[in-house]
Amino acid sequence: MKTVIFGKKNSDTGMLLHGGGLSWWGYRRAAEILAERYQVVLPILDGHTGSDRNFTSIEDNAAEIIRFIDNELGGRVKLLGGLSLGGQVALEMLAQRGDICENAVIESALVIPSQVTAALLPSSLKMSYGLIKKEWFARKQFASLRIPDELFEDYFRDTKEISLENMTAFLVANQKYQLKSSVKDTSARVYVFAGGKEIGSVKRSAELIHSSVKDSAIKILDGLYHGEFSMRYAERYADKIMDICGGK
Repeated sequence: MKTVIFGKKNSDTGMLLHGGGLSWWGYRRAAEILAERYQVVLPILDGHTGSDRNFTSIEDNAAEIIRFIDNELGGRVKLLGGLSLGGQVALEMLAQRGDICENAVIESALVIPSQVTAALLPSSLKMSYGLIKKEWFARKQFASLRIPDELFEDYFRDTKEISLENMTAFLVANQKYQLKSSVKDTSARVYVFAGGKEIGSVKRSAELIHSSVKDSAIKILDGLYHGEFSMRYAERYADKIMDICGGK
């Protein structure tokens, strides 16, 4: 597994898992702030540019990251966070190993499957995949994601290198993922966030996660779209993590 690491080794460790089609750089600003107090590990999820494995499933990617934590980080981290696909992987990690972290921050994770969307994705991606390598199209997609402007070059460079097979695999998995019942047994304190302007299924998913995990809190962030909390408002996101971890 490939990672980018900020901060001092052997300090309290936080791990943040990026969204589908993005990469570690989505958390760059937050990691720079958090690195003043913590070691921050940013894995590159399977199937994404710079990763060393094709994407197979959310379950497999979660197991791989758990092995990394066991082998490199002493079997547990202080904080595990994830956005969208990364949030699904984080939830799967909690389901597979309930004590993998002390705190978990789940942002905009879909856990109510959409089988219709999943079924339509392969054909629609096959038709539009060639456009991903066109800068004008990438700029339109980038604008729709509401990612900070300074991240465009990272986004364009990495997105156009993702294979059609990998992109199809992780986007379909994102639409089909269902919360595992074993997540209720986690010992982590779980904090669930979603933007007030996100689609209804994401907000309903946040409520479902909250109701499924006994030691959890939920916050719907007024006025925010998908992914804006951690990427567009990185300082605010980092402050919240430090509050959660008791480091501020």
